[in-house]
Amino acid sequence: MGGRVGLKGTDGLVEEALKLGAEPTAHLRGAEALRSLSSSILREIYFVTCGKLMGEESINLSGRKISYSVVYEPRSKITTRDDTIDALRKMLEREIDLLLFVGGDGTARDIYTVVGDRTPILGIPSGVKMFSSVFIYTPYLLGKVLQSYLENKGVRYGEIMDVDEASYRRGMLKVKLFGLCKIPDIPLLQISKSTSWTDRYNLQGIARFVEEIVGPNLMILGPGTTTKSIAEYLNLPKTVLGVDVYRKGEVISLDVDERKLLQIIEGKRPEEEHYIVVSPLGGQGFIFGRGNQQISPRVLRKTKPENILIVATPGKLSITPHLHIDTGDRELDELLSGSRLIIVGYRMAIRREICIYPYVVS
Repeated sequence: MGGRVGLKGTDGLVEEALKLGAEPTAHLRGAEALRSLSSSILREIYFVTCGKLMGEESINLSGRKISYSVVYEPRSKITTRDDTIDALRKMLEREIDLLLFVGGDGTARDIYTVVGDRTPILGIPSGVKMFSSVFIYTPYLLGKVLQSYLENKGVRYGEIMDVDEASYRRGMLKVKLFGLCKIPDIPLLQISKSTSWTDRYNLQGIARFVEEIVGPNLMILGPGTTTKSIAEYLNLPKTVLGVDVYRKGEVISLDVDERKLLQIIEGKRPEEEHYIVVSPLGGQGFIFGRGNQQISPRVLRKTKPENILIVATPGKLSITPHLHIDTGDRELDELLSGSRLIIVGYRMAIRREICIYPYVVS
């Protein structure tokens, strides 16, 4: 929930996020996922869920005919970790076969604390940080994943990653293994994020080429070490995990949220263009929708597609076999997907396919 307002997560900061204008989105992502379920799947499964925004609202918004029962009602409109834990205990009493949840790494961590490896779990991505390997790539894939799981019931172990959120907000990435849980043995789940690679020569070339392309216009730099190299080449400060805005040789604003980005774009000079520069999330391959939610659908719709620059070193691409987009806006994802040029060095680019996944409803 805190991504668009620049909080980089909401562990312990839900009230602050709401004051900044953040809105809950997990129930909407849950509804998107449920819409991908075919009628044949829905005839085979029965849902045990929680009331209101903790599950039942997603079922109602999905518009699908779903058989379910509510086993837990949240204490208030703003749910807490205690609600999650109490709800899990109620669900485990029902001897469920698979635990679906909507959220990010913090939710996955809470679930593992209660469930351990007793029951397979599967995450529908909706958080800011999704470094764990328990998530499907996008909500639209839930139908395919459940169909495969119903056919083979295979399970394997996935990694629950523990991200130090306080350090993350300060621009430092500290990730460690929190635990191993059972997940469906399906190839459509994301892998754990890779957090280290280096290619100094290509990084300098990328930075030089981006400088030439952007020229005197506004440059919005997404998070990551690849984009940080561009700021370093220009002798400018950069928040490694934030979104920052520059005009040649000048910092406009650091660590901006969605609202600030829109203000800057709408207030730019009449003759001025703006460019968004992003790099795929290493290993997972997400261009938008993971860790850079400040660059929201509203921001992207005010940006010419040709002014979105995707940068990555050859080494990074070699460990990132697939590129994905998951903004939460289906129409926008379709617009930005397809064959795109990835800048890999000075005046060097290669074509890669950016994928989204279709609904599967019959």
